[in-house]
Amino acid sequence: MPPPPPYEAPAASTLAPAPSRAPFPIEAVRGRFPSLARAAPFIYFDNAAGAQAPRGVLARVTTHLLDFNVQRGGRYAKSVEVDRVIAAARARVATLLGADDPAEVAFGMNATTFIRLVSLALGQTLESPRDEIVVTDLDHHANISTWLELVRTGARISWWRMRDDHRLHVEDLIPLLSERTRLVACTVVSHALGSRVDVAAVARAAHAVGAEVFLDCVHYTPHAPIDVKAWDCDYLVCSGYKAFAPHMGFLWGKRAALERLPTFREEFIPDAPPDKIEAGTFVYENVAGMAAAVDYLEALGGELDPAAETPRARILAAMAGIEAHERDLSRAMLRVLASVGADVYGVADAAAVHRRVPTFCFTLPGAHPAAVARGLAAADIGARDGHMYAPRLMERLGLALDKGAVRASLVHYNTLGEIDRFAEALRLMAR
Repeated sequence: MPPPPPYEAPAASTLAPAPSRAPFPIEAVRGRFPSLARAAPFIYFDNAAGAQAPRGVLARVTTHLLDFNVQRGGRYAKSVEVDRVIAAARARVATLLGADDPAEVAFGMNATTFIRLVSLALGQTLESPRDEIVVTDLDHHANISTWLELVRTGARISWWRMRDDHRLHVEDLIPLLSERTRLVACTVVSHALGSRVDVAAVARAAHAVGAEVFLDCVHYTPHAPIDVKAWDCDYLVCSGYKAFAPHMGFLWGKRAALERLPTFREEFIPDAPPDKIEAGTFVYENVAGMAAAVDYLEALGGELDPAAETPRARILAAMAGIEAHERDLSRAMLRVLASVGADVYGVADAAAVHRRVPTFCFTLPGAHPAAVARGLAAADIGARDGHMYAPRLMERLGLALDKGAVRASLVHYNTLGEIDRFAEALRLMAR
């Protein structure tokens, strides 16, 4: 393989955004992420595995460790501050989600842990005739395998299959639903393909037969606005480190749903959310960092729309700006992948980028995905290869599990200039 081209600062890109709106303040955004400058010329195109943290998040975590690294629940000032930080973080995450009750937010390690917690709890309440769980072949394995385990406790599994356009269609879900359906578990957007799901329509269909909806929102959170009331989901999980926060996760659920869950807890723990959900001590400094990540988004929204008067309105303004910028990135990536003859899995029509986020799963003809990822790494571009923790999806796509595909996953701090460098690296490999 030839050596990568020398690094040149991406000044003027050949992939210009549409001129119909004010440009996204990309340089100001990138200036808030110290790791981007420290790593240069490295390009972060593996954000689906974990995004970078803005300066405010790093400062909040550091302050907590330096000044408040104590246990909650004490009567002294530092311990009282930990309680305040956790309560404030619940309120900030509730605002991010469009929820009204901060007590519906529980903190923990990651989304996978919460999926297991809810699945084990629901497994104790399954009874005939409402004993069927619907899963999809588009999801991360964590939102499939945990539900499949409930077959041991009498659950019946029904599969909602992706179509050949690599999307889930609610019209295909409706015939699967009946008075037997207990829960529909699905993603909001595919972590592997970037394909979005109409989860509000999923909830309407599921609730029409008396079923609940569990959403994996991990990959969606950094890309577009969440609205648990508009979606009308019953449960939602997220790993904060995919959304500019440290390694932590949270679960949101409708209060009545969380109150019904028979979770394990010590007898001195209140049998009410969020306490009944949070088993043991979680990482307080990372929860403080999650609140700071929400602050970052709100501040960005205030800059994009100075007329936004409430924290929620400013978050919505931020996510609208992020979506618009990322659609420019998606169109540019699709042009690049087409130019090198890549097979793209997911929405590949540049006119339909509203149905995807800038996460691209692809293969190059005649090239092993691992070799492509190594070639990108040699060009100082971080991407990923393999099955992306979605073996059933890879099989559905006709891809061998020991090879999988290549995934390049972008977020709003990525640039068109970085895509130019990505294009050049791929062209060298294609030649």
